[in-house]
Amino acid sequence: MNKNHYVAIMAGGIGSRFWPMSRTDYPKQFLDILNTGKTLIQSTYDRFARFIPAENIYVVTAENYKDIVTQQLPMLPTDNILCEPSRKNTAPCVAYISFKLHQLNPEANLICAPADHLIFDEAAFESICLHALEFTANIKALVTLGVKPTNPNTGYGYIQFEPLAVSENIFKVKTFTEKPDLALAKTFVASGDFLWNAGIFVWQTKNILQAFEKLLPEIHEVFEAEKYLFNTPKEKEAIEKIYPQCVNISIDYGIMEKADNVYVIPAAFGWSDLGTWASAYDTLEKDYLDNAVTGNHVMVIDATKNMVHADHKKLVLLQGLEDFIVVDTPDVLLICKKEKEQEIKEYVAEIKRNKGDKFI
Repeated sequence: MNKNHYVAIMAGGIGSRFWPMSRTDYPKQFLDILNTGKTLIQSTYDRFARFIPAENIYVVTAENYKDIVTQQLPMLPTDNILCEPSRKNTAPCVAYISFKLHQLNPEANLICAPADHLIFDEAAFESICLHALEFTANIKALVTLGVKPTNPNTGYGYIQFEPLAVSENIFKVKTFTEKPDLALAKTFVASGDFLWNAGIFVWQTKNILQAFEKLLPEIHEVFEAEKYLFNTPKEKEAIEKIYPQCVNISIDYGIMEKADNVYVIPAAFGWSDLGTWASAYDTLEKDYLDNAVTGNHVMVIDATKNMVHADHKKLVLLQGLEDFIVVDTPDVLLICKKEKEQEIKEYVAEIKRNKGDKFI
């Protein structure tokens, strides 16, 4: 394994579209959504541990999730769990790990990846990541992994790439498009030159820090002023000073969509961002009526194409529903049309307004 290779697993989100299973105090990255025997963050760690030195694997999370990370990844050194004092989207998160690692190793070559993605072909994923790391080690490049679309999904961002490769299976990025409507998504997929944005990035820390200096100077400035405290006992104090000064912005919008040295590697490794219940439905095995069921005592009668999640101890009988999401937890029952799944996030906000934080 290469000692200059690092990974930052980003695990600070609250996964509100996976409510009511995912809650603010215990979000989806710490859950075994698909009953695989591992939580999503455990699967992500194991995936990277195949080819990244164990001491070079970091988790960036919220302060109130530190104990959960420690419990689920006991092999991870405490110093490798970086806690953000507040949620400011992905750009400050990337700046934090990049400044910290650059202080430790100026040749650090870093993968930034979400904790809650699903990848079935781990050998192909490893091969793509190593290919990206080899490219970024020699080229001043910011690389993103793009997934070849299998359908016109409106829940993903899309990346358009130039037709000619600059290196083996590596292409210059032409445009980024946020979640499109169905008509536009169909056009993208039919064209053949668009990929799903997997939100997995690869770069040398020195190159992403230069991009911050140029494109997000306000974030770069506050980190630069305190960087001498990173990897010292005063790092936490420095971060608590830095974060209130950071704008809330994604790395995609703040840098990737604006930089002129962004490249994409088209890939197929059985990927899902597992962002919604419908994506879980797509992933799970179905019964003969096309229902995806997790729960030992779920009975389905004259119902089809439903996503059903229930406690293993509870009997749930479902009759007559088609294309619904049914999620039963001890204190919340969700029954929602699958076509409305993108709105679950809005429903959670409505619940907070009407019922407070008790159920979220």
